[in-house]
Amino acid sequence: MPKKKLITIIRDCLEEMKAQNIVILDIKDKSSIADYMVVSSGTSTRHVSSIADKIQRKLKSSSYKNVKVEGLQNCDWVLIDALDVIVNIFKPEVREFYMIEKIWSESLIVENKKSLGT
Repeated sequence: MPKKKLITIIRDCLEEMKAQNIVILDIKDKSSIADYMVVSSGTSTRHVSSIADKIQRKLKSSSYKNVKVEGLQNCDWVLIDALDVIVNIFKPEVREFYMIEKIWSESLIVENKKSLGT
């Protein structure tokens, strides 16, 4: 399936689960690990876990295989490796500490939603 469809599925799950500060980065020319990186926040460990679960279930039902997930034990930072897209879901304070978006140039941001409904 096309990468844009994968991004759409992930973004729709994040929006439906009311993830915060959704940022989509185009990293295909900067990294060999993936073409896109998605960064978002949940409000608590339970919220982070629920968001990750929703994305996993939706990708599986959409025939995306070999999706790997790390960080579900603590749910401070969950990483979902969906092949061409890496999804990071943070608790806000953990995201602020690591500032993962700052590793990448601001020019790589494809989409930046500070909060849903905006």
